[in-house]
Amino acid sequence: MPVKRLESAGSHLNRSITLYSKPGCHLCEEVKADLLALQPEVGFLFYEQNIEEDPALYELFRYLIPVVDIEDGPLFYAPIDMSALRGSLIDISVQ
Repeated sequence: MPVKRLESAGSHLNRSITLYSKPGCHLCEEVKADLLALQPEVGFLFYEQNIEEDPALYELFRYLIPVVDIEDGPLFYAPIDMSALRGSLIDISVQ
């Protein structure tokens, strides 16, 4: 199951975020754009997983996408509050 990984210069931390999505999901694309805009400020590795490539993920998330999974943090389900997500990332980084 291939996972797309995107890094930026702001990805100096070991924390990662996985966006569970599928092709044609406009909400997923919006969340992805928001995450990539937040990445330089907060710093994280970004992964995107197409749930259609994994039957277990499809069963789990098909009615919930987009889903954002912060490593060692909470899951965020649509509609995703980017302010709360940003706050969680900052809280995790100071631990």
